[in-house]
This record gives sequence, C-alpha cells and structure tokens, in this order.
Amino acid sequence: MAKREEFSTRWGIILAALGMAIGAGNIWRFPRLVAQNGGSAFLIPWLIFLFLWSIPLLMVEFAIGKTTRLGTIGAFGKFMGRKFTWMGCFVGFCTMGIMFYYSVVTGWSLHYFLRAGSGQLLGIDYSAYWNQFTGSGYLPLLFHLLAISTGIYIVYHGVVAGIERANKLLIPSLFLLIIIAAIRALLLPNAVIGLNYLFYPDWAKLLNYRVWLEGLSQSAWSTGAGWGLILTYGIYLKEREHIVSNSFITGLGNCSASLIVSLAIIPTVFSILPYQDAMTALRAGNTGFTFVWIPHLFDKMPAGSVFATIFFLALFFAALSSLISMIELTTRIFMDMGMQRRQAIKLVWTIGFLLGVPSAISLSIFNNQDWVWGIGLLLSGFFFAVAVNKFGARNFRLTLLNVEHDIIKVGRWFEWVLKYLIPVEFVALLLWWFYQSIVYYEPNSWWNPFKTYSLGTCLVQWGVVLTIFIIFNRQITRLVLKEKNS
Repeated sequence: MAKREEFSTRWGIILAALGMAIGAGNIWRFPRLVAQNGGSAFLIPWLIFLFLWSIPLLMVEFAIGKTTRLGTIGAFGKFMGRKFTWMGCFVGFCTMGIMFYYSVVTGWSLHYFLRAGSGQLLGIDYSAYWNQFTGSGYLPLLFHLLAISTGIYIVYHGVVAGIERANKLLIPSLFLLIIIAAIRALLLPNAVIGLNYLFYPDWAKLLNYRVWLEGLSQSAWSTGAGWGLILTYGIYLKEREHIVSNSFITGLGNCSASLIVSLAIIPTVFSILPYQDAMTALRAGNTGFTFVWIPHLFDKMPAGSVFATIFFLALFFAALSSLISMIELTTRIFMDMGMQRRQAIKLVWTIGFLLGVPSAISLSIFNNQDWVWGIGLLLSGFFFAVAVNKFGARNFRLTLLNVEHDIIKVGRWFEWVLKYLIPVEFVALLLWWFYQSIVYYEPNSWWNPFKTYSLGTCLVQWGVVLTIFIIFNRQITRLVLKEKNS
C-alpha cells in the first residue's frame, strides 16, 4: 500500500491554508467594501462574522478531512452516511465550478503582471485596453491555459514537493509585496485622507443592515470556509496536528492580508484622485477597479511602473495559491475514485481548461458563473453545518476538536454557532442576494435562467446539479467508498 501523503510540518499546512484563503477577493473586493460601507465601521461586522461563520467552519472542515481522509464526496458519505453523499458532491462541484473561471482571473493577473513588468501597461487608455484584451478571445484563453497549467504542474508533484513547497514561496512573497505596496501608499502626499477615510468610522453605518450583510458575505467568501478546500488539506494532516489553533491562524492571517491590502489601495486612491473620482473608482466593480482604475492610479504615481508590477505580481500570487487548492480538491475527488495522482491530474487539467474556455472568451458567462457558484458556496457552508448537527455539535466539539494535543480548547459557543447561527446566517444571506437579483440586478427578468444575475439562473443550475447527484447518489457512493452492498 502506498504511503499516505501528509504535510511535512505545521508551517507547511499553515502556509497552504493561508494560500487557500488569501486570494483575489482580498485584493479586488475587500478594499472596495470597506470604502463603501463606512470605513472602519465595516470592520466590526466583518470581524464578528469571522468568529461566527468562518473560523467555526474552518475547524469543521479540518476535522472532517482529518477524520475521513477523503475528499468532499467521500467525506460526506463516510461522515454522515451513504444517503448524504450528494451533499459532498455539491460542495465539490460548486468549488470546481469556481475553479473553471478562477483560472481565468489568475490568467488576467499574469497577463497584467507581464505587461506591467515589460513597461507596456501604463500610459494607455485602460478601459479600452481592458475591453480589447477581454474581447480578443485568444489572449484570455492563452493566459487561462498558462494559469491552469501552472497550478496543475504544482499539484502534480504532490502535497509536500508541490503544494507545500509552492506556498512556502508564494505566501511569504505575497506578504512582502503587499507590505511594500502599503508602505509606498502611506508615503504618498495626502495619504492621510485615505487613512482617515479607512479608519475614521461612520458609526451610523452600523445601523444599516446592508453593512452587516456585506460584512457577513465578505467573511464567508474571503476565508474559503465551507468551500471544501480546507477539508481537502485536512486529509494530509498529521495525527497530532492542531486543528483549532490552525483554523484561528488561517482566519486571522487572511484578515491581516486584507487589511494590509486596504492600506495599500485606499490611501493611494484618495491621494491621487479627486474625491468624486475616488468614489467612482471604488464603485467600479471587481474587474473595473482592478484592471482599469488601478493602472490609472499607478500611471499618476512616481515609479508607477515598478509598483504596478508589484501589485499585479501580488494579485497573481494570491490567485495562484487559491487556484492550487481548487485543483487539489478536484484531483482528490478523482483519486478517491481509484485514480493515481498522475492520472487524476491529467484529467483535471483537461476538464479545467475546457470548462474554463466559456468564461475566458465571454465576460457575460464569466459573470454568470461567478454569480451562480459564488452564491452556491453559501449552500455548501450550510451543508457543513448540517453534517455537524447530524453528528452532534457537542460530540463533534469534544471528540474531534478538543483533543489533548491542541493548545486551544473550543467552548460551548461552537455548538450554538453550528446549531443556530450558521443556519440563520445562511438563510439571511441567501434571501439578501436573491432580493438584490430581483430588485436591482435583473428586476424585469429575475426569473429568466438565461440572464446573468437572475434568481432563475441560480435555481436552474443548482437544481440540475443537485438532481443529478441525488439520482445517482448510490452509484457515486459505491464508486468513492468502494461499497459493494447498498
């Protein structure tokens, strides 16, 4: 029997977990949300939900992965029972769906890094260039291929020689790059305007329910909790690994990266742009802000080409480290079905590239898939709460978390969060995003499954996937768990 793979050191698993958590969202989404939702007032709900959604689910994932030693499909089937394998199928498929277009984002970041590094990015019409680049078809496709192939190459070499070694390079380098960017931003003229905007709280915003829902959404998406990624890394933990403390380090490390990025971006925006232009930039959306306004900022900054290169290299490292974890999740699922890693990784490369092609050549498809599977992650997180409650939240805490060798013991608050709060948060977020679809995004066609941000497109795509998994639940269970009897 082949020796089971496992991370070689605690440092290795922590860096891999941070690589999973720290992604493009920390750089292109978090600073905008802080600026739009009351500055540091937004940080209060964001931090609260770190402890009331993200860290508890990270602990759950680590524990289930370590206990079952199986990917998402097999883990749910083994942990909850054969009838619930379909839940693990949805968790795995949802994150795979994100992988297909996340590779495209990683490719965009690589392209802009190379263009900035060659001195060809600044001094152009950034909006026109972005439209030309994304509309060209072949360039996003080429960089999608390069991104997925880079991630595949890393995962191909396994847990220690591939994932662990790569994150030992990527994550320290990423922190170094964003710290350099933050220092440069703070030295800009009038950077204090941005600092005041960031850290002088608008307390009235805390009376706005939208700020709390945005804080919960960012916490849920940013840490990767409930995606099945930490569950996959949990498979490779040593027997005496510290699940609880590692979960806290992952959550707090991700928050630290977000705050450092905000120190790099918000003072820069308000230092260089007039107030109205600054607010326009911060409302430009993820891609518009990152690939149109950010180059515009660097264009007006001394040594802007150097710092544009640093910024897009950081974005590429952040995206790549998260992409690696998605590739490993998908690879692990096929390995549980009986494939060797080298066989599975070739299949994942083929599937990842082909199913990412639509998002690479069409921003409309990209935005639709981001909408459908981004919200689908909320359902994935809810399924983990269901798994814990079926096992027994108290039993889970005492037998799987509060082990003798872990330096942090979890109190009864964990049971309360998993029993009551996460289900309530899930319903609140789901209704919130569906409400936005109906009222703001697609008010005249929210029911239409062919509209980019409609409620209908979510329900239809989820419904098809869930129906298939439920119908074939028994066959999938037999394949993954190698069961001969029903």
